[in-house]
Amino acid sequence: MGTTSAIRNSAGTGPGEDRYGGGGRFGRIARSPLGWMLAGMVGVGLVSALTATGPGPVPVLGAVAAVAVYWLVMRRVAQRPTPEIARSGAAREALLGGGIGLGFILVSALLITAFGGYSFSWAGDGFLSVVRTAVVVQIGAAVTEELLFRGLALQALEQLWGSRAAIVITSLFFGVAHLGAPGANAWSGVAIALEAGVLLGAAFLWRRTIWFVVGLHFAWNTTEQLLGIPVSGHAPEGLFTVDVHGSALLTGGSFGLEASIMPVLMGVAIAVSMLVRAHRNGGIKAPRRASR
Repeated sequence: MGTTSAIRNSAGTGPGEDRYGGGGRFGRIARSPLGWMLAGMVGVGLVSALTATGPGPVPVLGAVAAVAVYWLVMRRVAQRPTPEIARSGAAREALLGGGIGLGFILVSALLITAFGGYSFSWAGDGFLSVVRTAVVVQIGAAVTEELLFRGLALQALEQLWGSRAAIVITSLFFGVAHLGAPGANAWSGVAIALEAGVLLGAAFLWRRTIWFVVGLHFAWNTTEQLLGIPVSGHAPEGLFTVDVHGSALLTGGSFGLEASIMPVLMGVAIAVSMLVRAHRNGGIKAPRRASR
């Protein structure tokens, strides 16, 4: 893809050039990958904390603000272009990612149901209000989490140690970040790291656009919520209620579908396919050699 080459070209420096530019020690630290990663995480994280659980359209407004903060940090602090949040083709990429996320959750839920793990019944609550709430909340969650983990962390670590190390580290942190959720345990952390951390990281390396990964993440969470399945341990109001039967390894237990073995196996298989495509497209970067 065109964005792959743009990012690759923007990351390099010429012979004898100061890798992170001038501006004194503080400027060099800020423009280093870890510097702009931390600056962006503070900014985007603060926006998320203030807006994620707000009323009405506040989470969506927070998502817009988070993109603005991300752009500002990348352009002014990191001093790099931002093709990963380009508006051109954003809707197409979000829809493509959304289709994969929707299919991933529906097939996972269908398989668990077929093996006797789930049974669904209509909740009978207001259709429009439930859908509206789910969409607004999950837009905010998908945008801010993807800016933090794939936009900032994965790209910064990739510049330092290459794509393979970056996807491993960000996947581990993604799993750890979900350990505080209701019903979480060591297995749910591993499951999240594999099916979500690796899958979403692979999706970004393949398409090199935040919007594809946001679409996948949004459709994933929204579909779970509307089906009445807990989203990473949280059980918001959905269109259905789900009764859980049998082994937690099959159903995910109180943590929800994401701790089931079914989506873990599916997620890893899809991630491997995406990583193969990313490699063919030149989207897997080698570790940067230390300057002499």
